[in-house]
Amino acid sequence: MRRLAILAGFAVAVFLTSAILALFVVDRFDGPGPLQADTVIFIEPGISMGDIARKLEAEGVIEDSLVFRLGVRLKRVSRDLKAGEYLFPTTVSMRGVVDILLSGKTVLRRLTLPEGVTSAEAAALIEAAEALEGKLDIIPAEGSLLPETYHYGRGDTRAELVGRMQVAMREAVAELWEKRGAGIPLESPEEALILASIVEKETGVPEERPLVASVFVNRLRAGMRLQSDPTVTYGITHGVAPLGRELTRKDLQTDSEYNTYTNGGLPAGPIANPGRASIEAVLNPALSDYLYFVAAGNGGHAFAKTLDEHNSNVAKWRKLKSQAN
Repeated sequence: MRRLAILAGFAVAVFLTSAILALFVVDRFDGPGPLQADTVIFIEPGISMGDIARKLEAEGVIEDSLVFRLGVRLKRVSRDLKAGEYLFPTTVSMRGVVDILLSGKTVLRRLTLPEGVTSAEAAALIEAAEALEGKLDIIPAEGSLLPETYHYGRGDTRAELVGRMQVAMREAVAELWEKRGAGIPLESPEEALILASIVEKETGVPEERPLVASVFVNRLRAGMRLQSDPTVTYGITHGVAPLGRELTRKDLQTDSEYNTYTNGGLPAGPIANPGRASIEAVLNPALSDYLYFVAAGNGGHAFAKTLDEHNSNVAKWRKLKSQAN
């Protein structure tokens, strides 16, 4: 009987000790943590729960890695913690840390491709983006990337991000091609992409795009050469770097597959990555009789139906330009 009493007393002592320990762990587990500022930490794939606890303690997110491990085991979620880059808020509790690691809601980063960026310029932006992995083996094909803002997480690869950009462009072109206006003198989505890239480089004024597109569409219908300066520039630089000077008469007369002064129709390919609005503009251009445009000195362009009107606009532009200099 005495032995049973001793065993019972021992069991009660163990139970009470365990209960006290559990209460202590829960109290520490739920209490505010030591973190003094919002902090981003990367939890590597394949890392053990013990290593996660030690890393969080070393980074000052939690005070005691042992209490954290005990709390995770009490919750029975040690196998469910997810790797990734997480934002931990100021004074987050250990329970809050666990909830964040269980959620899988990692930090999202952003990369914006501006409208009209060339593929060489886009590749440089992608290479410089933080937290992406891998190198780009080749520069993506010109016109294959849709300019917009893309979200990604640490550990995503540059090749994967380029793939998403290319899929987005293919889907956008396919969708807009189906909604094209009747009688557009473009035989394929690829031709629409080429013309859209020219419109993109010709104007930085969003509301002008349909009107600029109408000029090029009208010239194609009339069998006139497009005579677009940006195509000549691309034939010289291939989008790798800015030309850094004004085009010369010799440039305009030097034949290349991109020179729309020396060649009729569209150039050999896109000269940039056009945005969705420019693609829409060439597939549904404004209704106009315009065949010419030139800078107007106010950020936009002056449009003309005849060569005489155009020459007058050019003279005004040159006068404004000389006065500015």
